[in-house]
Amino acid sequence: METLPFEIGETAHVLRRAFDRKAAGLGVTRAQWKVLFRLTRSPGLRQVELADLLEVEPITLCRIVDRLEEAGLVERVRDPADRRAWRLHVTAQAQPLVEKLRAVADELFAETFGGIDPQDLENARQVLARIRENAGRPSVTNRASNE
Repeated sequence: METLPFEIGETAHVLRRAFDRKAAGLGVTRAQWKVLFRLTRSPGLRQVELADLLEVEPITLCRIVDRLEEAGLVERVRDPADRRAWRLHVTAQAQPLVEKLRAVADELFAETFGGIDPQDLENARQVLARIRENAGRPSVTNRASNE
C-alpha cells in the first residue's frame, strides 16, 4: 500500500512521456500543450488561475503564454472586472493543432487502455476520485503540517 502513491505518480509520468513522444512532430512543448488543453476545457481562465491549476509559477506561465500568443494560438483578453488581470482563450487558429493533439491523446488512450475491461477503468476512476477527495480534505493537510 505504501508504494501506491509512487505507482500513481509513475503511471502519470509514463503517460506524459508517451504523449510527448507521439506529439513531438506537432511543434509544441509539453508545457504548451498542457496550456492549450486546459484552456480548451476551461476558456477564459485568468493567468494566475491557470498557473495554479498547472502548478507552475505565474512568471513561468507568462513566458509560455507569450510564446503561444506570438504563434497566434492563445489570446489575452482584459478581465472586465480587474484591469490588471488577463483572461486567456485558445484562438480559432489553434483549433487544428488542438484537434491533432486530441487525436494523439485518443490514440494513446486506445493503446494504453486497450485490453482493460471498461468496468475496471471506471472503478479505477472512482477510486482515484475518492483518493483526491480524501487528500483534499482540510483535516488531512492540517494534520500533516502539524506533525
